[in-house]
This record gives sequence, C-alpha cells and structure tokens, in this order.
Amino acid sequence: MRINLNNRYEEFEGEQMTITDLLRIKNFSFRLLVIKVNGRLVRREEYDMTVIRDGDRVAVVHLVSGG
Repeated sequence: MRINLNNRYEEFEGEQMTITDLLRIKNFSFRLLVIKVNGRLVRREEYDMTVIRDGDRVAVVHLVSGG
C-alpha cells in the first residue's frame, strides 16, 4: 500500500494497517504525538482501531516543549 506520510509518499506491505502498526514500523517513539488521518485528528485511545488504507494522508507530529 502507498500512503502520504508527513507529505512524503511511502510504501508499506499489506492493504491496511492501524496507527499502532505504523508507529511501530516507523519507530515513532515520542510520547507526545498528534496524528491526523485524512485531516481527522485521532485520539490516542483510537490508535489500535483506526485503520490506514492505501492512498490515505497521514500526519504524525511530535510535540516538543521547552522554555
């Protein structure tokens, strides 16, 4: 499958995956993440059940705080 991840096209095996799968595959380990799929904000408790399909646009942004 091919998705647009953070404004870059990437290829993955299979026809679909969950957000949890994507985070594991890409090794995104930041604690504070904001994730959108096709413009819709996804809450952390929905990561296991939100399915990403071929052609989807996914944005994964990590929040950094400081002072």
